[in-house]
Amino acid sequence: MKNVIKSQYHAALTMLEGTVRQCKDELWLSDAYQHEFWWVAYHTLFFADCYLSPSQEAFVPWEKHVAAFEGLVYSTGTRSIRAATLPSGQSPYTQAELLDYTKLIFAKMPPAVEQLDLDAASGFSWLPFNKLEVQLYNIRHIQHHTGQLIERIRQNQDEGVAWVFCYTDSGKF
Repeated sequence: MKNVIKSQYHAALTMLEGTVRQCKDELWLSDAYQHEFWWVAYHTLFFADCYLSPSQEAFVPWEKHVAAFEGLVYSTGTRSIRAATLPSGQSPYTQAELLDYTKLIFAKMPPAVEQLDLDAASGFSWLPFNKLEVQLYNIRHIQHHTGQLIERIRQNQDEGVAWVFCYTDSGKF
């Protein structure tokens, strides 16, 4: 089961990474959408990282995470995230920064999944299910936002993003 989870994480993260790589500069910061491309990518990576942690208390945000973004990361609904609304002195993350963050999550994922007790409680007060379901929830969250970003690329750049089937290397990561 853990190899299947790792395979699907790898595929989902690879597709997200592909959207970040493929996004052109003008789309990266475009305000044509409620949430700019860079922000959706960061939000997705933030929670991928968070839910690979044993618990909310054990989660250590990325070294480039800006504490002032905290309320923005968790915001939902109609609140708009724009470069113009960032805390004073802060700028949007670059593609290179988010690709670096993706590499960190790729490295964190295999040992994090191996250490899971899939029947244990989620470790997150807002997720009322076990660790197995947290992993499925997390992969689904990655794919949800990756799909949004793929559609933006398709609409604005008239390009597709490659589908990633799965990842296995004889079952080893």
